Amino acid sequence: MINEQIRDKEIRLIGSNGEQLGIMSARDAMKIAREAELDLVKIAPTAKPPVCKIIDYGKYKYEQARKEKEAKKKQRTIEIKEVRLSPNIEENDLNTKVGAAKKFIQKGDKVKVTLRFRGREMAHVQKTKQILDVFAEKMADVAVVEKAPKMEGRQMMMFLAEKRQ
Repeated sequence: MINEQIRDKEIRLIGSNGEQLGIMSARDAMKIAREAELDLVKIAPTAKPPVCKIIDYGKYKYEQARKEKEAKKKQRTIEIKEVRLSPNIEENDLNTKVGAAKKFIQKGDKVKVTLRFRGREMAHVQKTKQILDVFAEKMADVAVVEKAPKMEGRQMMMFLAEKRQ
């Protein structure tokens, strides 16, 4: 809220330099703000009494927008990349998949490792869990297991995330 929108009887006023001017009526605070040719802005509406500050509102809004834009620039969305394996994967194929997963991790993404079972492969689920364990072992230098291998329907999944130093 700004200037005449503030309808509270008493407010705590903070001056343009950040000094406490005390508790006073909103009308008196408006007079002080007008004399300084600035705006009266409510910055803490839930406080008892509400806190208002004398500032240049246009400059305040511009600073806020700039801070939000700067925060957005530094923000990065983390994507989940998937690496699919099969129960009868050979060592070299597994190494290729590990290499791909390492690239994803180094870019800052998370990796979902999926081991798919088709047909009679479902009979050997326990033996194939070791494939995911070996995969996690090979990734240990750059990644950590975020979610342990878990069976969901006809596939076993595991999530890997970047290792924090």
